[in-house]
Amino acid sequence: MAKKTRKPWRSLGIILAVILLIVLIGPFLVPIQPTGGSATPQELADEDSLFVEVNGITVHYKSVGSGKPAIILLHGFGASLFSWREVMEPLTEIGMVIAYDRPAFGLTERPARGDWSGESPYSPEAQVELLIGLMDSLGIESAILVGNSAGGTVSLLTALTYPERVQALVLVDPAVYASGGGPEWLRWAFKTPQMMRLGPLFTRSLMTRGDELIQTAWYDPSKVTTEVIEGYRKPLQVADWDKALWEFTVASHPLGLEDRLSELSLPVLVVTGDSDRIVPTEDSVRLAGEIAGAHLVIFPQCGHVPQEECPDDFLEAVLNYLNTIQ
Repeated sequence: MAKKTRKPWRSLGIILAVILLIVLIGPFLVPIQPTGGSATPQELADEDSLFVEVNGITVHYKSVGSGKPAIILLHGFGASLFSWREVMEPLTEIGMVIAYDRPAFGLTERPARGDWSGESPYSPEAQVELLIGLMDSLGIESAILVGNSAGGTVSLLTALTYPERVQALVLVDPAVYASGGGPEWLRWAFKTPQMMRLGPLFTRSLMTRGDELIQTAWYDPSKVTTEVIEGYRKPLQVADWDKALWEFTVASHPLGLEDRLSELSLPVLVVTGDSDRIVPTEDSVRLAGEIAGAHLVIFPQCGHVPQEECPDDFLEAVLNYLNTIQ
């Protein structure tokens, strides 16, 4: 009798089945330890902190100065209104200045999955609606938007969506050409139950790599003081900050803003450091060249957050420009 041989495809099928089980079930077996954050935003708030409910979310903001125009400051990814500490008061030379924490950052409320229906409050479109809602709550008909990095993206999208509400844009190292959360297949994978469980573990890398990322944003890392590090890390004391940051990642998607720049018909100032290692300086130069009438200022020996690293140069450029358009 001839000896039977095992069919190779049967072994391969078993291997693939095991791999599939690991992929589908494995993530749910990974132990997830609490982040350790348990403080409330109100417990971490400063004496001059203010809170207002906008679109069902409690927004943390600060306001200085008075009069018109209103200037609203939008921070970048991983930051908070803390990043505007050096320039808020001086900008009151122009009018009232407001800085707020965008959803998933700072001390603004972080809704959990299941707390909302419909569109995620962390999506770019929802962030625009929250900004407009904040303006409505504060009685601001129109404002000058100053946005750093991803805050520049939200500022630009707001100007395109509600042009009647935006008087001018100051785009600070804006993330326009490299925003969007990755390709479609990757964004689909982010939304699977497996990645929704594991995703927050990836965002926790801020706890271990946060200091390194902050220093990358500076041309001169030696300027990153202990006070700066503590200011950036403060919001990480809030419960479930990691889950909210993952929700923000999941809700991100390409906006195609580079294809809509011709729609802008308002004053635009683009400023950038000459050594930006996060949003390349050439991207800001390109953006200024593709927006009709935009003005460009490049700060020497400065990185991704000129309002923090080079505040004097930043203020000179911004105040001079805003004074010319009044």
